[in-house]
Amino acid sequence: MEVGFNRLMVAGFHKEKTSAARSFRQDVINGLKSVPKRLQSKYFYDDAGDRLFQDIMAMPEYYLTDAELEIFRDKTALLSQGICFEDTAFDLIELGAGDGVKSRHLLQHLSDTGADFRYMPVDISGNILDILRENIEEAVPGLEMMCLQGEYFEMLEQACAASGRQKVVMILGGNIGNMEKKDSYEFCLKIRQILSPGDRVIIGFDLKKDPFIILGAYNDPSGITAAFNLNLLTRINRELDAGIDVAGFQHYQTYDPLSGACRSFLVSTRAQDIEIDGETISFEKGESIYMEISQKFSRSDIAILALKSGFVPVSEVMDSEQYFVDVIWQVA
Repeated sequence: MEVGFNRLMVAGFHKEKTSAARSFRQDVINGLKSVPKRLQSKYFYDDAGDRLFQDIMAMPEYYLTDAELEIFRDKTALLSQGICFEDTAFDLIELGAGDGVKSRHLLQHLSDTGADFRYMPVDISGNILDILRENIEEAVPGLEMMCLQGEYFEMLEQACAASGRQKVVMILGGNIGNMEKKDSYEFCLKIRQILSPGDRVIIGFDLKKDPFIILGAYNDPSGITAAFNLNLLTRINRELDAGIDVAGFQHYQTYDPLSGACRSFLVSTRAQDIEIDGETISFEKGESIYMEISQKFSRSDIAILALKSGFVPVSEVMDSEQYFVDVIWQVA
């Protein structure tokens, strides 16, 4: 029985703007005062960041989008077979949903085959959720959908509390790779703890491959990825009344083929002090801000992660180049 679903929908899942602003300020100041300096990649996604990331996904070098899109476009039936429950309604909850360009293929297939489900996309960006809603309503008219803006776990817990249906949680785009390996284990374990036995997940993993292909996807010659990273400094200037000279930083990318860690940094081109809300933060020439990891996995890495975090592998679907895999796990 789905007690309170409409009440929760009316109450909303939106974080208070003042609370989000306080968190942003504190996270930025704490991150830039830490050793080494770092910023959280979740803050990339303001309006300009959303547009730049969509530009990144359209780059020829950025193979991830095309690889997973091929899976969702051409192997939709295999995905559907892995997540559908016999004659049972379910909620399809997508964490970090973005604009829904891949998800809509699965949503269309599920709708066309008469699956009884509701789509619940989650994203920290209200702007991108507005884009997603427009895209999905056009592609799958009449689909029951509820957009949830906020942090993954908070929204997942509220979505689970709103419905007694079986759950399928999707984490696409290699988002699981935006964490250190120990954090990806804790992330999967936390999802396992929120879900119930029999619930399932679809997780997209970017596989280890030719290191030149990987590095090229994050160090494009047109500079879009650099602009995406630097835009976070622009956001800090705008929202925190900071005085960062964005031109005083350069984007720097690395990839380690042994560990699979692809890391991005912003490097200060000179010694400089920046002011953020009354706080002075000093940079030495050549000092870096750690911005993001994009972890790559072997298939054995993925299998170990499933078992350690309390899931049973159900199936996997790869693109034709075997660059990317979407795995389906079930809560043990």
